[in-house]
Order: sequence, then structure tokens, then C-alpha cells
Amino acid sequence: MHGLSRIGAGVLAGALAVVMLTGGPAPAFADDAQDARQLVDKARLSVESFAVDPNMDGFRSLVKRAKGVYIAPQILRGAFIIGVSGGSGVFLARDEKEGQWSGPAFYTIGEASLGLQVGGDASEVILLVMSERGIAALQASSVKLGADVGIAVGPVGAGASASTANLSADIITYARAKGLYAGISLEGAVVASRGALNKAYYGKEVTPTDILIRRAVTNPQSAELIQAVAKVAARQ
Repeated sequence: MHGLSRIGAGVLAGALAVVMLTGGPAPAFADDAQDARQLVDKARLSVESFAVDPNMDGFRSLVKRAKGVYIAPQILRGAFIIGVSGGSGVFLARDEKEGQWSGPAFYTIGEASLGLQVGGDASEVILLVMSERGIAALQASSVKLGADVGIAVGPVGAGASASTANLSADIITYARAKGLYAGISLEGAVVASRGALNKAYYGKEVTPTDILIRRAVTNPQSAELIQAVAKVAARQ
């Protein structure tokens, strides 16, 4: 037993030596930076996918009028008895005077709902922020959809753009699961700022207001995402 203890101690000491020589484990900051970059890339793919979806006429029509766009490439949902859904996303805002898009700022979106739910699914979600009230709400540390701001489910299908004129909610929601319109309800979902990802992506402590309104920071890695959103918004 003592011999095994000595062997175990030797293995532990050797492992510690390796950690010290290699500079220790990778810091969480590096992981956050990687997560942020991957989220931005996935968000761009979601925007491009929604833009060519033949059922998303309403989405394309509303983007032209949107003051901000929140993209969550993957919202996971599903459990037994208690359903829990959530995921991370990025938010871009449009400058009213110049028409240019700024961001992204990083957020989570999630909710817990009681009910008999078995299994799980994954949805892509895009929120179109249509009012100044919606923009202001998303600059807070967290906002509850349907309570702090009004939300409505966006119309889908070919020709749906004709039914967008009468929509007056602060935020219009669109969701797809496996390429098909999901129609999931986001009533009661909470959108909260992810300070760690914002810091990792921009290299310093920043708030959503710093990123979206003051435009105090930029990151060239977001250029393709911004271009993808601007391209959809500029479509005739």
C-alpha cells in the first residue's frame, strides 16, 4: 500500500512538473475568445441561411426596417418533466443616421418551462428589434421578452411580407428547427448580456452600450457577419 502511495505521489509530482513546464492549463479567457469567434461565424451562417429560405419572405421584409438583429445559431430545448431551453447569440444594431451596423455584442437567451417534454431539439432563432424601446432594453444586463418588451412571432411562407405591415411589437421572432419553421414561443425567455465573451472578443471590459451605441470598440473578425446582415437589409 505504501509502495502504491509512493507511486501515486510520483505520478502526481510528474504531472505537476509537466503543467509547470508547459505554462499551466489554458486560461478561461482564451476559451471565451474562441467561443466568441465560433459564435460569430455560426451567426453569419444562420443569417445567410435565413436570407435564402423561400419561406422567409416576412423575415427579409422586416430586416429592412429593423433597428437591431439578434442571432442565436442554436437554442437547445428538451428534458423530461421540466423543459429547459437556452443558447448564446450575438446582437447587432443599426445606426439610424448612417445606416451602418455595429457589434456584435454577446448574449444568452433561455427559459425554463414546466410541462411534459421528452427528448430534445435544436432551433436557430433570430430576433428582429423593431423599436427604440427594444434597443434600449437589450442594453440592460438582462431583459424578459414579453414582459419588459413586447414580442410577436413573425409571419412565414411565400408572400408573407404582405402581412408584416401591421406588426407593431418591439421584437419580432423567427425560429427554425432542422431547416423548417419551428414557431417556438419565446414569451418569458430572458436575454442576458455575456460580459465574459464581450471582454474576450474585444480585449477589455465593455458594455453592450459601448459596443452598439458608442461604438467604442471593433473587431475585424466580425466584418463578414456585419456584411451578411447589411446585405439582407439592403435587398429590394
